[in-house]
Amino acid sequence: MAVDTEHADYVAPEDRAPGALRGAGARSPLFWKLILVAMAIMWGFSFYVMKDALDLVPPSMLLTCRFLSSAFIMLALFFRRIRRHLTARYLAIGLVMGVLMWAAYSMQTLGLVETTAGKNAFLTGTYCILVPFISYVLAREPLTRFNVGAAIICLAGIALVALDSVSVNIGDILTLGGALFFAFQIAVASKFGRDMDVNVLTFWMFLAVGVLSACASAATEPSPATVPWSLSLVGVLAFLAVFCTCVGLLMQNLALAHVPSSIGSLLLSLESPSGVFFSVVLAGEMLSGRLIAGFALIFISIVFSETHGAFLLHIAERLEGAAHKK
Repeated sequence: MAVDTEHADYVAPEDRAPGALRGAGARSPLFWKLILVAMAIMWGFSFYVMKDALDLVPPSMLLTCRFLSSAFIMLALFFRRIRRHLTARYLAIGLVMGVLMWAAYSMQTLGLVETTAGKNAFLTGTYCILVPFISYVLAREPLTRFNVGAAIICLAGIALVALDSVSVNIGDILTLGGALFFAFQIAVASKFGRDMDVNVLTFWMFLAVGVLSACASAATEPSPATVPWSLSLVGVLAFLAVFCTCVGLLMQNLALAHVPSSIGSLLLSLESPSGVFFSVVLAGEMLSGRLIAGFALIFISIVFSETHGAFLLHIAERLEGAAHKK
């Protein structure tokens, strides 16, 4: 019997069957993990791209440009699916994701005003520790010692890469609040993206962030007419809107529906070290031994999470074998 995909509560193949391999060619979890790594690297690059743009465009106005443009792109691409899923459940969950994302970005930006860029990046990266616990509460996703251990190792690596002092101020507290909202957004996307149309949820998320940012900008920032618009600035905003926001966050939400949120958050935390990497390569910042040690710890944390420490057991067995030979 044919399915009426025009009017039925239809979910696209790539968004069906929680835990199953979905999408063209039934892509494996490894594919989605690589997508998360690619998105984290792209967002790391966006820090370098955004640096000059934020000197010209106020933060909320920048978020408005990014997310409203992305919402319009999603509406054009997925209009039939958005109309098909115009239900209270989709609207509620998508808007909740949007409010969480907007709160995360807003608190992160406000925190950056009162603290250093390094501490802001480090404290934002603490969401990789928070996500496994939030996912356990929301979705009873298994919480293992390997998840927690890998997150702690990763956090230590981010600290070596980004942390430049240990004092605490209001900016640090705001940044931690932003990390908490990022963690909730990742956990919610992972939980509900497994049996709902991720494209539709992402559209409502973009729209919510864009509208809330526009309201904040209108209330607290100068008029857009005061911005020195230029072709290069428009190009930067288009890159941020299309690639870093529309493509990046859509791919993130799709990937989080296919991998455990604890592993997903760990891979997304590569954003911080990749931002430092591009600063070294493109802006001429010095690569110190502390940065190299931090990158090594982050890499070890990902390997530890993926192998559950099997590589350590293998190393121990090799060392024991070598000792017996002697």
